[in-house]
Amino acid sequence: MSSPQAAPRRGSLLLAFLLVYVIWGSTYLAIHYALDTLPPFLMAGLRFMLAGSLMYGWLRLRGVPHPPWAQWWRLALIGVFLFLGGNGFVVWGQQYISSGLAALLVATLPLWLIPLDWLWAGGPRPGALALCGIACGCLGTVILVDPVSLGGAAVYLPGAGMVLLASLLWAIGSIYAKKIDKPRSIFMSVACQMLGGGLSLCVLAAALGEFSQLQVTQISLPSLAGFFYLVICGSIVASSAYMWLLQNASAASVSTYAFVNPAIAVFLGWLFADETLDARILSGAGIILAGVVLVLRARR
Repeated sequence: MSSPQAAPRRGSLLLAFLLVYVIWGSTYLAIHYALDTLPPFLMAGLRFMLAGSLMYGWLRLRGVPHPPWAQWWRLALIGVFLFLGGNGFVVWGQQYISSGLAALLVATLPLWLIPLDWLWAGGPRPGALALCGIACGCLGTVILVDPVSLGGAAVYLPGAGMVLLASLLWAIGSIYAKKIDKPRSIFMSVACQMLGGGLSLCVLAAALGEFSQLQVTQISLPSLAGFFYLVICGSIVASSAYMWLLQNASAASVSTYAFVNPAIAVFLGWLFADETLDARILSGAGIILAGVVLVLRARR
């Protein structure tokens, strides 16, 4: 017979996984709607500034100490890689490619993390299974962004390339985060990273003239709904669930979000946004996800 604490703990784990899987998988569709009437970098910047401010204020009210300034700038730099590069570039790319395709390209994240962890952070050298997975991921990506377009409309290469670059920058920020001294509170680290990334996104938006492009009276209800979903669910709820999982589940199991999210994103984009789901996308998706699965099995 299970102990009284077994069921609640199992239930908490399942709930946290469900939040990360479903919410992060649905953020691509939320970005699709938010971009309807909001400039890309300004939308992303305001998203993380607001989410980071809410998290930081809540943590300070609960007595979590303010990080030393020596840690602040490193956390802000991580935020630039994660949220300006890793998220902002995805938002920009989604102006030109479907939310499902963007999610599939982001699924290459473990394929970047493995060699970076080995070459930069002194992690384990990837074995034959991991290398096979990396090769599958690269092949699937080539199929997805093939300009010859095997069975569908041609993919806008700059948009797809920007999303791939975002995945690489997210991996760089993640590995760098392993190497620095951080606050004891993981949630405070995330809040500071969001503030740093959000500020850098707003600076870039100002440089590109996006503040002048913003027409407040023209913001649509779907854009507002998508924006606040990204702030509350995508940034605060899912990120908190993800950080909790890192402390209570194996890294390999947590990493499964990388290939569960694209499946959810493709389905939601097809269901709600009339996005294409053709043979080329399905075949490229299958090869990418097979590569990610091989990499994660090797890591386990």
